[in-house]
Amino acid sequence: MVAASSYLVAQTETTLEAKLEALQCHFTWDLKPTGYTLLRLRDNLEDIGTEEGNSWLGHTYNLEGYIHYQLGSIDKARSLFSRAAEAFRQIRNTVSDEGPWLVVNYGNKAWLHFHQGEQAESQACLSKVEELMKEYPSPSQDEIHPEIYAEKAWTLMKFGADKKLLAADYFQRAIRMQPDMVEWQTSHVLALINPFNHSNLRDDILEKMKIAKEHDPENLYLAALYLEARAKKGEQIEGEARELAIRVLRKPVSSYSGIEPLLRLYRVYLSNNEAIDLAEEALERHPDERYLKRRAAICYEKRIFSDSDGPLENSMIDRAISLHKEVISLYPDSSLKRKIYLASIYVRSNHSQEADQIYEELLQSDLDPGGAQMLYNYYAKHLHFIHKRMHESIKYHMKAAAIPQQSFLRENSISILRRIRDRNRNRMCGEIEEFLANLQL
Repeated sequence: MVAASSYLVAQTETTLEAKLEALQCHFTWDLKPTGYTLLRLRDNLEDIGTEEGNSWLGHTYNLEGYIHYQLGSIDKARSLFSRAAEAFRQIRNTVSDEGPWLVVNYGNKAWLHFHQGEQAESQACLSKVEELMKEYPSPSQDEIHPEIYAEKAWTLMKFGADKKLLAADYFQRAIRMQPDMVEWQTSHVLALINPFNHSNLRDDILEKMKIAKEHDPENLYLAALYLEARAKKGEQIEGEARELAIRVLRKPVSSYSGIEPLLRLYRVYLSNNEAIDLAEEALERHPDERYLKRRAAICYEKRIFSDSDGPLENSMIDRAISLHKEVISLYPDSSLKRKIYLASIYVRSNHSQEADQIYEELLQSDLDPGGAQMLYNYYAKHLHFIHKRMHESIKYHMKAAAIPQQSFLRENSISILRRIRDRNRNRMCGEIEEFLANLQL
């Protein structure tokens, strides 16, 4: 009797899991973030802010809940999924408290309950998904609901540039079925562009940015990216940039406020010094905001390694070091890049011993493949340029290149190894040749 009962429980659980696998939610979207990526995502999502009018607040809480679940914070995940549902109800402001935008949220809850062994609660959430899908069917019989496409697209955009084309496709599908959602139109355009490389920005995408900006005039993040794209095309944008800065400074602090692309625009097309002044003005208004401290630290770092803004004063280097240390303490789990740049600033200020200590600690830390690749690439250059230890430098470029994760840094290490091999002046050329021949590109 006991065996039969156990069999029925196992069969019920298997049937439930099969139904959960068919859901559209974060647990079934093959996201699989790990290690450093999880921690970085958690911190980035917290910096989005919760100001009134953020149309992506429900989506933010949904993804945050999933991230915290992956980090093992079950109670925090439950709380965030509940906040997501409430945010959707407030933002949509419809007659009914429910709608198709809650399908992903209930799917997430169903999975969380299932993983916690709470089968009855999981089944209840699953039934709610089925009820919502019946009550709010997709306008297109062959496609999922546009609300689900939009949330999936927004989520994928948080997982790196390689996911952006797929995100753009999902946004396009959502817009085709439900063309009146301004925030989807804006995000579709954002998914089409690489904010760090406007050199290949097609004229049709620039036109899409212009139209999206006209339809979404309060989106200052898009406005800053559009100015940046026009500057890359050779337009004079200094006056518009300063006018935009006034508007951005008035907004609540958020990674969506536009301050990040605006500061980058200032650095590249006005001057590093003006970018620093703008960052410091933002900090004067909001002295306790860690996101602004992070952005200011980056401005100082860019100024220190720029040769176009005149001689450096010791006070600027001291401020850069101070800000970097503070940012590292405010983002203790996701500050790998800031730690590496702090090491570089120490080298620039003739304190290479402090830089060596940072690298020694980082080399002992537990990093995911992307983080390790970054560390090995920078440490290889540190060994070469600061300590003239060429052979060790080559070894670390090999370690960076051997990690099969496509990135600029991997390509950079491979390029350096090829140059060393082609010069044929190093006793390790044969080893490099063999390494490159066997490398999985």
